[in-house]
Amino acid sequence: MARLFVVATPLGNLEDITLRALRVLKEVDLIACEDTRHTGQLLEAHGIQTPTTSYFEHNERAKAPVILEALRAGKDVALVSDAGTPGVSDPGYRLIREARDAGLEVIPVPGPSAAIAALSVSGLPTDRFLFEGFLPARAAARRRRLAELAAVVETIVLYETPVRVLDALEDLRAAFGDREAFLCREATKRHEEYRRGTLASLHASLAERDRVRGEIVLVVAGAEPAPAASSDDVESLFVRFVEEGRSRREAVKEIARLTGLPARDVYKRVLPQPETEQD
Repeated sequence: MARLFVVATPLGNLEDITLRALRVLKEVDLIACEDTRHTGQLLEAHGIQTPTTSYFEHNERAKAPVILEALRAGKDVALVSDAGTPGVSDPGYRLIREARDAGLEVIPVPGPSAAIAALSVSGLPTDRFLFEGFLPARAAARRRRLAELAAVVETIVLYETPVRVLDALEDLRAAFGDREAFLCREATKRHEEYRRGTLASLHASLAERDRVRGEIVLVVAGAEPAPAASSDDVESLFVRFVEEGRSRREAVKEIARLTGLPARDVYKRVLPQPETEQD
């Protein structure tokens, strides 16, 4: 049976590719690339002449059936993105899902990931983390999402574009306070940059530049764990959470988590109940 190989490729430095990935790229019948020109540079550097075809965000629907047909015809296919691991904030999810639904074999060939690379050198806790990917591009949606993330105690890993990074850092500080954070820019490339500080200091550093270049990973410290709450704290917690901008439903769910009380009991204590008629 033909196989779909999901192959991680270098973030920047062309030496950051595994021996297995090179072998697979040489042996498959076809390589599906986010950008055939970009991948062509990698293949040329390693003397690989396997045919390529484009597979990117805006042609996924049309191209996935073509690649699936090649797989059904017995051809091995490698899926790669421009950098890092396909399917992780990159094209690939649709093809991988449809290949599995069709009963085809899908095999990972692991390697670089920008999120893991940044996290590994951030100096922030790595035992548990939340990978958020790209925040919403629109300011209102971005701020709503950050409000939802403000109470997360795990380290948070975000991707951001150079165009939006200053706005994102401002919104992060407004939602989270001036937490410790780490900026990874142009990982493994010629002008790679790794900078640790607070959200405010990272913003100030980038704001001094005429232009910010390169893809960015932000690693942000999680919230301080909330102290254990008792059932006596329900009303005061509700008032605090609502004042912080949470909806009543979000506040009740968080109080239920902190106190161990059923959500319905929290509702009864913090929200007015309709009066019942007396006989």
